[in-house]
Amino acid sequence: MSSTLPTETAPAGPRQRLARVATEVLAPWVWVLGLPLVVAWQVTGHHLGETLLWGLIVGVTGSLIPMAVIVRGAKQGKWDSHHVTNRAGRLVPFAACISSLAAGFVILLVGNAPHEMIALAAAELACLVVALAVTFGLRFKISMHAIVAAGATVMLMKVYGPWLALLFVAVAWVCWSRVELKDHTAAQVTTGAIAGVVLGGGVYLTLAAVLA
Repeated sequence: MSSTLPTETAPAGPRQRLARVATEVLAPWVWVLGLPLVVAWQVTGHHLGETLLWGLIVGVTGSLIPMAVIVRGAKQGKWDSHHVTNRAGRLVPFAACISSLAAGFVILLVGNAPHEMIALAAAELACLVVALAVTFGLRFKISMHAIVAAGATVMLMKVYGPWLALLFVAVAWVCWSRVELKDHTAAQVTTGAIAGVVLGGGVYLTLAAVLA
């Protein structure tokens, strides 16, 4: 008879707990829900009604609706968690995000939303489409945490001023957390952060200028 006892999972240490906090607090859905409201507040001249209208159109279609699909799928065992860390399981979540946000984008266009909000939704869509292509075309699990955090930081710098470059500390924190939790490699978060700055930030800056 074997005397080997079942192996117990070691309790999370302080590094893992800190990483888990960053992963949850700075998750893509949090950024995508809050960012449109913060941007809308500034670009509408601090008009509460318009802020809620335009901000929630992007926030609900880009964050809440996709997360409802993702969380439901996780509970049904379709993927590993609400972060969908397994690359193969990301197709449906990506499709849900893109289709829902695309509907929000159309509403912004038809509703004659502020050009900055149209640019923001377009930038988010661009990031999603490229991330989908990289994830399944190149079979490289690029980090959405890094893409969204870095892109959002560039957008906030444009809207509120360069002092918000301080948010890159948060970008570094969430990138570290994804590697620490072994959900991504250093290459995957680095590529994601660069894509967020160049693609997310670049599309927003370009369209905001062109549509102005």
